[in-house]
Amino acid sequence: MAIRAKKILIAEDDAFIRDIYEIKFSQEGFEVVVAEDGVDAMEKLKKEIPDIILLDIIMPNMDGTQVFKKIKSIDVLKNIPIIMLTNISKDNENIVNSVENGADGYLIKSHFTPSEVVLKVKTLLKM
Repeated sequence: MAIRAKKILIAEDDAFIRDIYEIKFSQEGFEVVVAEDGVDAMEKLKKEIPDIILLDIIMPNMDGTQVFKKIKSIDVLKNIPIIMLTNISKDNENIVNSVENGADGYLIKSHFTPSEVVLKVKTLLKM
Protein backbone atom coordinates (compact mmCIF):
# COMPACT_ATOMS: atom_id res chain seq x y z
CA MET A 1 0.00 0.00 0.00
CA ALA A 2 1.43 3.39 -1.02
CA ILE A 3 1.89 6.10 1.56
CA ARG A 4 -0.17 9.19 0.85
CA ALA A 5 1.90 12.31 0.19
CA LYS A 6 1.49 15.02 2.80
CA LYS A 7 -0.40 18.03 1.47
CA ILE A 8 0.84 21.54 2.19
CA LEU A 9 -0.88 24.84 1.50
CA ILE A 10 1.59 27.65 0.87
CA ALA A 11 -0.06 31.08 1.15
CA GLU A 12 2.50 33.62 -0.04
CA ASP A 13 1.98 36.74 -2.14
CA ASP A 14 5.58 36.99 -3.39
CA ALA A 15 5.57 34.86 -6.57
CA PHE A 16 9.32 34.22 -6.44
CA ILE A 17 9.24 32.90 -2.86
CA ARG A 18 6.01 30.99 -3.50
CA ASP A 19 7.55 29.28 -6.55
CA ILE A 20 10.75 28.36 -4.69
CA TYR A 21 8.77 26.78 -1.86
CA GLU A 22 6.45 25.02 -4.30
CA ILE A 23 9.39 23.49 -6.18
CA LYS A 24 11.28 22.47 -3.03
CA PHE A 25 8.28 20.88 -1.31
CA SER A 26 7.32 19.06 -4.54
CA GLN A 27 10.87 17.70 -4.81
CA GLU A 28 10.53 16.45 -1.24
CA GLY A 29 7.39 14.47 -2.11
CA PHE A 30 4.71 16.85 -0.85
CA GLU A 31 1.47 17.54 -2.67
CA VAL A 32 1.58 21.33 -2.92
CA VAL A 33 -1.33 23.76 -3.09
CA VAL A 34 -0.45 27.44 -3.49
CA ALA A 35 -2.38 30.62 -2.77
CA GLU A 36 -1.32 34.12 -3.75
CA ASP A 37 -3.17 35.93 -0.96
CA GLY A 38 -5.44 35.38 2.01
CA VAL A 39 -8.67 35.30 0.01
CA ASP A 40 -7.18 32.72 -2.36
CA ALA A 41 -6.03 30.65 0.63
CA MET A 42 -9.54 30.56 2.10
CA GLU A 43 -10.96 29.55 -1.31
CA LYS A 44 -8.44 26.71 -1.59
CA LEU A 45 -9.32 25.55 1.94
CA LYS A 46 -12.97 25.16 0.87
CA LYS A 47 -11.85 22.57 -1.70
CA GLU A 48 -9.09 20.66 0.06
CA ILE A 49 -7.76 20.21 3.55
CA PRO A 50 -3.97 20.21 3.83
CA ASP A 51 -1.86 18.49 6.47
CA ILE A 52 -0.05 21.76 7.21
CA ILE A 53 -0.14 25.43 6.17
CA LEU A 54 2.68 27.90 5.57
CA LEU A 55 1.00 31.27 5.99
CA ASP A 56 2.64 34.58 5.13
CA ILE A 57 1.63 37.35 7.52
CA ILE A 58 1.76 40.31 5.13
CA MET A 59 -0.45 39.66 2.09
CA PRO A 60 -2.95 41.73 0.11
CA ASN A 61 -6.75 41.37 0.32
CA MET A 62 -6.65 39.42 3.60
CA ASP A 63 -3.47 39.23 5.65
CA GLY A 64 -2.13 36.12 7.32
CA THR A 65 -3.36 37.01 10.79
CA GLN A 66 -6.92 37.39 9.45
CA VAL A 67 -6.64 34.06 7.60
CA PHE A 68 -5.24 32.44 10.76
CA LYS A 69 -8.23 33.62 12.83
CA LYS A 70 -10.70 32.37 10.21
CA ILE A 71 -9.00 28.96 10.01
CA LYS A 72 -9.05 28.57 13.79
CA SER A 73 -12.79 29.38 13.85
CA ILE A 74 -13.73 26.59 11.42
CA ASP A 75 -14.10 23.16 13.03
CA VAL A 76 -12.74 21.08 10.14
CA LEU A 77 -9.69 23.35 9.78
CA LYS A 78 -8.83 24.46 13.31
CA ASN A 79 -6.45 21.58 14.08
CA ILE A 80 -4.29 21.98 10.98
CA PRO A 81 -0.74 22.96 11.99
CA ILE A 82 0.14 26.48 10.82
CA ILE A 83 3.58 28.02 10.49
CA MET A 84 3.48 31.79 10.13
CA LEU A 85 5.94 33.39 7.69
CA THR A 86 7.32 36.90 7.75
CA ASN A 87 10.26 38.80 6.36
CA ILE A 88 10.08 41.45 9.05
CA SER A 89 12.04 40.44 12.11
CA LYS A 90 10.47 43.37 13.97
CA ASP A 91 6.93 42.09 13.29
CA ASN A 92 6.87 40.91 16.90
CA GLU A 93 3.26 41.83 17.65
CA ASN A 94 1.82 39.68 14.84
CA ILE A 95 4.24 36.85 15.59
CA VAL A 96 3.51 36.84 19.33
CA ASN A 97 -0.26 37.11 18.78
CA SER A 98 -0.24 34.25 16.28
CA VAL A 99 1.81 31.95 18.49
CA GLU A 100 -0.26 32.82 21.57
CA ASN A 101 -3.42 32.04 19.60
CA GLY A 102 -2.26 28.62 18.46
CA ALA A 103 0.19 28.95 15.57
CA ASP A 104 2.59 26.03 15.61
CA GLY A 105 5.56 28.24 14.85
CA TYR A 106 6.87 31.09 12.81
CA LEU A 107 9.78 31.61 10.44
CA ILE A 108 11.50 34.76 9.31
CA LYS A 109 11.86 33.90 5.62
CA SER A 110 15.22 35.58 5.12
CA HIS A 111 16.74 33.53 7.97
CA PHE A 112 15.93 30.08 6.52
CA THR A 113 16.76 28.34 3.25
CA PRO A 114 13.95 26.46 1.51
CA SER A 115 15.60 23.20 2.64
CA GLU A 116 15.50 24.36 6.25
CA VAL A 117 11.83 25.30 5.89
CA VAL A 118 11.10 21.80 4.56
CA LEU A 119 12.98 20.31 7.52
CA LYS A 120 10.93 22.40 9.99
CA VAL A 121 7.70 21.25 8.32
CA LYS A 122 8.81 17.60 8.33
CA THR A 123 9.75 17.87 12.00
CA LEU A 124 6.36 19.35 12.87
CA LEU A 125 4.61 16.59 10.92
CA LYS A 126 6.89 13.96 12.50
CA MET A 127 8.10 12.73 9.12
